[in-house]
Amino acid sequence: MDAQYTPLAIERDAQQFWETHECFKAVEDANREKFYCLSMFPYPSGKLHMGHVRNYTIGDVVSRFQRMQGKNVMQPMGWDAFGMPAENAAIQNRVPPARWTYDNIDYMRRQLKALGFAYDWNREFATCDSDYYRWEQWFFTKLVEKGLVYKKMAAVNWDPVDQTVLANEQVIEGRGWRSGALVERKEIPLWFLKITDYAEELLADLDEVEWPEQVKTMQRNWIGKSRGVEMTFEVKAPDGGSDTPVSVYTTRPDTLMGVTYMAVAASHPLAKEVAERDADMAAFCDECARGGTSEAELATMEKKGMPTGHVAVHPLTGDEVPVYVANFVLMEYGTGAVMAVPGHDQRDWEFATKYDLPIKAVIADESGQAPDLSEGAFVETGKLIHSGEFDGLEFEAAFEAIAAKLESLGRGTVKTHFRLRDWGVARQRYWGAPIPVKYGPEGQTVPLTDDELPVELPMEVTVDATGSPLKKMPAFYDLGDGWTRETDTFDTFMESSWYYARFACADNREAMLDERADYWLPVDLYIGGIEHAILHLLYARFFHKLMRDFGLVKSDEPFQRLLTQGMVIAETFYRDTENGGKEWFNPADVEVKRDDKGRPVSATLVSDGRPVEMGGIEKMSKSKNNGVDPQSMIDRFGADTVRLFMMFAAPPEQSLEWSDSGVEGAHRFLKRLWRLVFEHLEAGEPERLDPESLDDAQRELRRKTHETIRKASDDIGRRTTFNTAIAAVMELTNALGRFQNDGKDASPQGLAVTREAVEACVLLLAPITPHACHALWQALGHDDPVIDATWPEVDESALTRDTIELVVQVNGKLRARIEVEAEADKATIESQALAAENVQRHTEGKSVRKIIVVPGKLVNIVVG
Repeated sequence: MDAQYTPLAIERDAQQFWETHECFKAVEDANREKFYCLSMFPYPSGKLHMGHVRNYTIGDVVSRFQRMQGKNVMQPMGWDAFGMPAENAAIQNRVPPARWTYDNIDYMRRQLKALGFAYDWNREFATCDSDYYRWEQWFFTKLVEKGLVYKKMAAVNWDPVDQTVLANEQVIEGRGWRSGALVERKEIPLWFLKITDYAEELLADLDEVEWPEQVKTMQRNWIGKSRGVEMTFEVKAPDGGSDTPVSVYTTRPDTLMGVTYMAVAASHPLAKEVAERDADMAAFCDECARGGTSEAELATMEKKGMPTGHVAVHPLTGDEVPVYVANFVLMEYGTGAVMAVPGHDQRDWEFATKYDLPIKAVIADESGQAPDLSEGAFVETGKLIHSGEFDGLEFEAAFEAIAAKLESLGRGTVKTHFRLRDWGVARQRYWGAPIPVKYGPEGQTVPLTDDELPVELPMEVTVDATGSPLKKMPAFYDLGDGWTRETDTFDTFMESSWYYARFACADNREAMLDERADYWLPVDLYIGGIEHAILHLLYARFFHKLMRDFGLVKSDEPFQRLLTQGMVIAETFYRDTENGGKEWFNPADVEVKRDDKGRPVSATLVSDGRPVEMGGIEKMSKSKNNGVDPQSMIDRFGADTVRLFMMFAAPPEQSLEWSDSGVEGAHRFLKRLWRLVFEHLEAGEPERLDPESLDDAQRELRRKTHETIRKASDDIGRRTTFNTAIAAVMELTNALGRFQNDGKDASPQGLAVTREAVEACVLLLAPITPHACHALWQALGHDDPVIDATWPEVDESALTRDTIELVVQVNGKLRARIEVEAEADKATIESQALAAENVQRHTEGKSVRKIIVVPGKLVNIVVG
């Protein structure tokens, strides 16, 4: 064994061994318990960032640990390759998206392999491979046949620069998240999947998975199940025309007697009717179409409206209230119309205050009186007031009574409502999977047959900012005889909604999935950022249930356990520019002065020595130029050091602050471990360990070894707190260092307990620093590689102690520590505690009222 730790050579040799022997190839085995570990696959942007490294290291540690537990482990990797970034890069670099994407995949694959991740590369695919998306197209045609897909005109967020539909979450302050263009509201024909048919099941099955409660709550809120009343208001036209019924849905029918106006969306039929004859209303509706669409924006935006001239008739009192078109009402939410109760809804209050509309209290405050509505709405539930026959009723009773009255009049009914809307899956871009539908000369809409699949995306194209090239390619869309092919492509969430299942049988060219999917699914542990808590995870759950109902899988949920890792964050530095912006500098280019507690006090740019501003600690990003290139860290310290730091710096769910000194510390630890093993081997071969013949120091080291095994096993296996597992191994190496310094390891049994401790360190760190441990395991004389080794077991007999240390408190304050016999009775413990010198000082002249003994932990002496 070489005395020096040389990570690059060690890691090259280990990776070569794993590749040559196909160590990570997963094969189905009905006689072994399976473990499917999956990290959310990356978009091939060109380079891994530290967020990727953290995510994939977590998955790799768990995968290797579960393998050492004897499980049949599968850990695959692929590429979420479709999407707009490739098109934008194609426009910028004048290269086809396919070429840009596949070049990036090649580079990123090399980076992943350099980090030593235990992936079964035989299962690799990219979602832009036609062998993958052809089955997505096939499945879509089956969904069309089953009536789970439909096409309709829909109001969408339209990015006029990127020429595509944007989800609400992709509209930031009214602008497209990538182009920055002002988003428009327009109606276009779109394809939808009926996810709302599965809303109840999607909600209920959240109770069946082991996910963070925060994520479950986010999904429950997104699905948004509520019980309310759908009622009808008759609306009268100003010219005496016929009444028009307008439906509203409310979860607060108890406030019905407080309605003072009605508001409809700018795209509501009533608003469109008025806009056709009123230029001012048409202009206002156009303005609304350019407004925000997310709920957060709707809550904070200035409330604006225009009267329609119509009046709505209250379904119970017959009173007439004005009807407005309002910018805070969207057609996609509910019925596109709201009964406005400004006394008990803040949004309605803001609008009423601005337009001097009546505000009426119909719910009493906690004192039983009408609440003060001068500063805002009273939104709590309570007893009804000013509500006629319903006065005095509390919320539940009022709900039922008012609902019953409306139903008896034929003007309302109780309904369960879901906030969830059907999934619009069409995008007007090029770089995506073509939607497998054709249109006939007489308006026919026909899904393609199996023989017509796959519809392959043309790869050699010129992409510019004028929209999808597919719309300009008759060779693609013109099928002859008046038939044309759909030129929209799938939302990229379609590809990421079933990739986990395809990994189980990625080599099958004859079917979407086969029986191997049921062997591996559900995924036992899924790892990714919490930013995917709603859309990706919800769509994947929906897609899985669709595949189940078509007999493709048997399980109900795709991901049994979910781990959402925190962000990687780092310091930021900048200078203000003349145009009012900021120029950001990478931390590697900045010298920071710190106080004696390590806190930054000033910073200068190395290149010119001039000061820079410290912008605080933020998520690593290109925009703040505070990212650290993983490859540069690998080249400098080795992959194992990067992996060790990532796992040691913070628990997985918390944000990890990047620290150059922390990376250097991880590297020093690996060098120390390497040196410990080298010095142990230099001392000679140990004899067989005989626990009965050990002296006190040897027993203490052995106890520490097995305490470490027990803690690391629980930390990694149950708690996934890798940082505390690593800390425990570090403590064991410190104990080894002290034991060796005593010189006792030269004895035969000293060498034996040292060998046991050293091997425990190597095995416990093998999932985290696999390259170094591969080499160290070989150096320790093992023929089988550490990747095939079994996780060490705790020897309970090694944990027994002749004596134990107890903390002694006086009135709850620590005053001493005592050693007592492990089997000492309560009286003996009390006697020794009272005899401790410092305890006597704090009890002298005082009466002992009682003594509390917590076995194995402490003694608390209460004096007065």
